[in-house]
Amino acid sequence: MKNYQTIKQAGSHEIEIKKSRFICALKRTNNEDEAQAFIDKIKKEHWKATHNCSAYVIGQNNQIQRAHDDGEPSGTAGVPMLDILKKRDLRNVTAVVTRYFGGTKLGAGGLIRAYSGAVNEAIDALGVVERKLLQQIYLEVDYTLSGSLENKLNNSDFILHDIQYTEVVTFECFVEVGEVDSFKEITTEWLNGNGEYTLGNEAYIEGDVPS
Repeated sequence: MKNYQTIKQAGSHEIEIKKSRFICALKRTNNEDEAQAFIDKIKKEHWKATHNCSAYVIGQNNQIQRAHDDGEPSGTAGVPMLDILKKRDLRNVTAVVTRYFGGTKLGAGGLIRAYSGAVNEAIDALGVVERKLLQQIYLEVDYTLSGSLENKLNNSDFILHDIQYTEVVTFECFVEVGEVDSFKEITTEWLNGNGEYTLGNEAYIEGDVPS
């Protein structure tokens, strides 16, 4: 997967509607086995609950989508939960909404609003991040060039992650996958060709997405 949005952290958030409790638990899940394991875990924790409805999206293009009403009227729980995950453009997330019935029936429309609202509020409460797949690259320079290079990197769109001082100065940077040649061209110009480059690993870097 390349760049995608997901929840910032696992957790839960509760709302109450006409004395019914709706507790939405969210977790990052990378495959169906992880998703099902999380659903089973929540069901065991809330085995006395009236319903434990679930939905999850997995894959770069949400190739895997599942929704389950767990006894609620068809289409009133799992699908509205799934719709929120897709509308919020999230990937690799499983949602489980636990309902403790409060004695008042909500009707189909009320249930749809309750389950979708529980997921939406939980996402807001836990936060959203964008995960960017970046290329790690090391740039070695002499001490005489390090100060100028550091200033230019800090004022660029490149990510300066770390600086190591040994016999030479090594700048650990992250750039967009596919932008390595551009990084080399720009920094080579800054350094008049006096730099040594080594590619590291590809890694995900996370940044907050405003709600």
